[in-house]
Amino acid sequence: MPHDVALLSAPGGGAGVPLRELALLVLVSAAVSYLLTGFVRYLVVRSGYVDMPRVRDVHDIPKPRLGGVAMYSGILAAIWVASELPALNRGFPPMTPDMNAMAVAATILLLVGILDDLFDLDALTKFLGQVLAAVVMSLMGVTWYLLYIPFGGGTTLILDPVSSTVVTVLFTVALINAINFVDGIDGLAAGLGMIAAGSLLVYSMVMLHDQGGTVSAYPPAMISACLLGACIGFLPHNFEPARIFMGDSGAMLIGLMLAGASVSASGRISPSMYGTADALALMSPIIVVIAALSVPMLDLLLAIIRRTRRGQSPFAPDKMHLHHRLLEMGHSHRKVVLVLYMWVSVVAFGAVGTTVFPAPFVAVAFGLLLVLAVALTMVPIWRRRGAGTMSPRERRHSHE
Repeated sequence: MPHDVALLSAPGGGAGVPLRELALLVLVSAAVSYLLTGFVRYLVVRSGYVDMPRVRDVHDIPKPRLGGVAMYSGILAAIWVASELPALNRGFPPMTPDMNAMAVAATILLLVGILDDLFDLDALTKFLGQVLAAVVMSLMGVTWYLLYIPFGGGTTLILDPVSSTVVTVLFTVALINAINFVDGIDGLAAGLGMIAAGSLLVYSMVMLHDQGGTVSAYPPAMISACLLGACIGFLPHNFEPARIFMGDSGAMLIGLMLAGASVSASGRISPSMYGTADALALMSPIIVVIAALSVPMLDLLLAIIRRTRRGQSPFAPDKMHLHHRLLEMGHSHRKVVLVLYMWVSVVAFGAVGTTVFPAPFVAVAFGLLLVLAVALTMVPIWRRRGAGTMSPRERRHSHE
């Protein structure tokens, strides 16, 4: 392994949570991403590489892609700034390899995404590119050293290099495709990435505080801050009506960074740091990212089941994603995005809230938020029923 687990679990000398420095990373990433997105859009439009509407798309006007280049630039700029800040040097060699690993893996995946945005790579080639980026990330040090199994009284497995790479690659590729599969409506992927990164950042700061500056707690906070800023900076250009799409170069980048942050947080937690009885604390990092991405991951799972049952490739496109179904219910494009933001935020709060607030308060608040989310989602249907009208899907069924 590139680094010893004992080194990664070493205390940081009583260091507190570097709030100002993390806020600076968010600001730098957001500013660079925001400013460069306009420049990238200008270059793409001049070159003629615009996204022509396809059958499964919800937009009907050609628009430029490659917004992921600006997001990547924001992330890279923030990583460079972090490397120059003494308060954040625990995220870089010789303490940890995480930030360097994420920069290299992100560069590989960006190149794959650019090629796909420009030349429409086949599914296998794109998949192999995703695997390559994930393998490099793992081999450079962002990998699962420890895997906690909560069943049967709880067991912590110390993974050998091959096993750790396999687990890390499977998890990373799954997250990359979870984001990429639902990037079909203005502002959706950037907003989901923003909420997920924000959730991980909150969790990571709590972990930093609880562990008193443990070395391994710095990288997930820094990775999350860099991604949060990139999504914030890109979203004004991409929210409905979008002026530019992030493309696969951006969607896959979001998935990679979220995977890196969660692996960095969850793959090095030893029971001795919390006590073996505290399974929730041991599982919290992975619970947070799964909760924050539960909506797109559910959509991905349903898409795979739907396509394989039809004898199609799991990567074959269709127009049956959750955002397509919400459009069918009667929500506008903008409201579809806001509804999905709402659901992801509610689920993410349920996961992150337990690390910040008392469990009874989180349970009550989560229940109330769920009721509110269901009510707001159903508003178009209730309005149609009150007015005696039908949705496009209901009209189609009535003629069959």
